[in-house]
Amino acid sequence: MPVLRVALDLPLHRLFDYLAEAATVADVGLRVRVPFGRGEKLGVIVAVVDDSDWPLDQLKPAGEILRDLPPLPRDFFGLCEFASTYYQAAFGEVVMQALPVGLKRLDPPTRRNGRPSGKVAAGRRPELTAEQSIAVEAIDPGAGFSACLLHGVTGSGKTEVYLRLVEKTLALGRQVLLLVPEINLTPQLEDRVRARFPDTGVVSLHSELAEAARERNWRAAFGGEANIVLGTRLSIFTPLPRLGLIVVDEEHDASFKQQDGMRYSARDIAVFRARQLNIPILLGSATPSLETWANAQGGRYGLLTLRERANPEARLPTVRVLDTGRMVLKEGVSDALVGAIKERLARGEQSLVFLNRRGYAPVLACPACGWVSRCTRCAANMVLHLADRRLRCHHCGCEHRVPKACPTCGNQDIHPFGRGTQRLEGWLQEQFPEARVLRVDRDSVKSRKQWEAVLERIHGGEADILVGTQMLAKGHDFPKLTLVGALGADAALFAADWRAPERLFAQLMQVAGRAGRAELKGEVLIQTQYPDHPLFAALVAHDYPGFAAAQLKEREQAGFPPYAFQAMLRAEAPAMADAIAFLQAAAGLPVIGEHENVFIYDPVPMKMARLANLERGQLLAESHSRPALQAFLPRWREAIEGLKAPSKLRWHIEVDPLEF
Repeated sequence: MPVLRVALDLPLHRLFDYLAEAATVADVGLRVRVPFGRGEKLGVIVAVVDDSDWPLDQLKPAGEILRDLPPLPRDFFGLCEFASTYYQAAFGEVVMQALPVGLKRLDPPTRRNGRPSGKVAAGRRPELTAEQSIAVEAIDPGAGFSACLLHGVTGSGKTEVYLRLVEKTLALGRQVLLLVPEINLTPQLEDRVRARFPDTGVVSLHSELAEAARERNWRAAFGGEANIVLGTRLSIFTPLPRLGLIVVDEEHDASFKQQDGMRYSARDIAVFRARQLNIPILLGSATPSLETWANAQGGRYGLLTLRERANPEARLPTVRVLDTGRMVLKEGVSDALVGAIKERLARGEQSLVFLNRRGYAPVLACPACGWVSRCTRCAANMVLHLADRRLRCHHCGCEHRVPKACPTCGNQDIHPFGRGTQRLEGWLQEQFPEARVLRVDRDSVKSRKQWEAVLERIHGGEADILVGTQMLAKGHDFPKLTLVGALGADAALFAADWRAPERLFAQLMQVAGRAGRAELKGEVLIQTQYPDHPLFAALVAHDYPGFAAAQLKEREQAGFPPYAFQAMLRAEAPAMADAIAFLQAAAGLPVIGEHENVFIYDPVPMKMARLANLERGQLLAESHSRPALQAFLPRWREAIEGLKAPSKLRWHIEVDPLEF
């Protein structure tokens, strides 16, 4: 009797065998209902074999094989196998997390097949600049695998290059996968894609879609009815029968890294998938990740450069660094920035004040006894949200009412310390009562519908001063915005995380790029107490290559990625002692001595040592050889699985970690 080898959504590194009398190899890739424990689960058939490692009389019969979809293709399983092996994730978890929720239900509701969006008015097809033309000609969707970095300054027209390459790919009868970091922040890109290709099936895949809509779009993509798929990181696993091009926009963005469940990088998996299918992949960014930049400089990736803005009347903004060590600031704002905002108001132009800290103030404190509003569940302070009189933890979501007096000593004179976007918004409204001040952060914009309404207000000229976080830093084109003021950037200069300068530079260059994108001249004012820091000199000169070269030199000297390869073992438990003891046991496993090219550091508490009532520790494994680390990790993981641990302790391995 045929035996089905089934992948189930379980954290176990194995497949499960079931008997199925009528099954054939043609059923590989179909979903199947199977008994598991006292209930049933839905899995995917990975193989149909004639024998099993288990006695056949011990195998249970499988249930119904679902035939409402074509089988998942062989290349899909190859992609999942790579992700499972590289990221030390259970194969069944990888396979099942790639499917929409509705297709993982035991009794899925009946749904109609997806239909790509209806027609919209065709968008304008602008003339290419010389640099754009070179980039478009350099990539041939019919010529096999190539990986290229498109490094273009903000406003240089990277999106137009993407669209021209989409045209070339569609002309070959192929599909395109366009990955974006956060689709809620880039509706303009989605609108442009739909407008440029009104007669082509375009679907989006992201977490804010309703379950039914996500399944319809996934079915349209899988069935080949949708020719363009615009999605966030999880869409990299979507099976596409005629995929001919992958584009990763803002490839440096940390949102492409999944931080829970199976911890993977969608950008890196995209490169593997392009090589697997022998198709081109284009990675685009004004501030590429240093790993991608090193690959381009070393010849592993091609490098295409857009040095000028696409609009011939637009110029890169002038960047000025303000030395706040010699200034008296009012609510963190310098007189120079206030004066610059006044000038824009007088000219009917828009200003953006950037502060990447939401809420009213980072902490509420008592000057009498030293009490501060710490979260009881996390190693973090609770942020004051004055508008609704709440203290909130931005890490675990815990919240309380604002106390009327100090909980420790009863002092009624408790004060907010520091400032967030809410406090800054109120102060700017007091300073400029005639101006329309609009705050844009996760508290004021919680859904895509709200975000589209905010964009409509900005484009309609209904806002004079924008106060915002990194939500406003990426991909937006506001023609009347001519001034950007950046506050509170200094903390990242001296952070313990060695990636902090790279992130700060990208953040400031991206937000600076919002200024002067049309014929109006742009200006950027960066407030800092360290005006002589090399990072700011590179920003003033718009010199990403110089900044990247200096950072890569430092990393090479320190032995940090991309000159080393890392994996992090993390453990969390109600008591830190249990987490550290488990990590120490993992650090002492005999298998480590058999891999001389891998170095294991001592276990330490994580930077956020307590989160949601769990104490967290970590242990770093590092090697100067990626193959050596990959050979070590599965053996180490298997040995760790054999360790005894407290029942409430949880652990995972993260490969190529971004957070430390």
